[in-house]
Amino acid sequence: MKDFERALQTFHSLRVKQIMPSILNMPIADKNTPLIDIFKILRTRHHVWVVNNKKDMKPIGFIRYRNIIDFLLPPGSHMARFGKISDVFKSILGGAETAKDIMDKNFLTIDENATVLEALEKMKKYKVQILAITKDGRLVGEISLRLLVNELLRLMRVGGAEWSQSTHSSQSE
Repeated sequence: MKDFERALQTFHSLRVKQIMPSILNMPIADKNTPLIDIFKILRTRHHVWVVNNKKDMKPIGFIRYRNIIDFLLPPGSHMARFGKISDVFKSILGGAETAKDIMDKNFLTIDENATVLEALEKMKKYKVQILAITKDGRLVGEISLRLLVNELLRLMRVGGAEWSQSTHSSQSE
């Protein structure tokens, strides 16, 4: 049990930038990306980050795979509720054409220097499983519960993978 406690302490103290995947492997689209391209990304990914443009990389939205059904339904199929009227227009038949038309503006970010413990606490508090990692307001990565579980397993040397602070699964700083 001592080994597990020690491993968990080390895990909690890691910086999210140490275990985030390369930004080149992330599903990212700019706000003007046509919906057909968004759907192509969502065929193999669970989400797409939307940025203002690929040069500035300022995150402005998030599109989830599970919301595809909303995009495909006609506007009359959406239940308009106070504060959620914009969902009516998030369908193709409602006039949506680009990523900015269907993106969810409510997403969470965390600074690249935050610890894994801080990321886990934020995920629990807001009941989310993924956070955008930012540096100076720019999207630089993402951290998900799946990535965190994988990193803990590597740390615990489960499944034949070894983990050490000097050689881990992340990209170089």
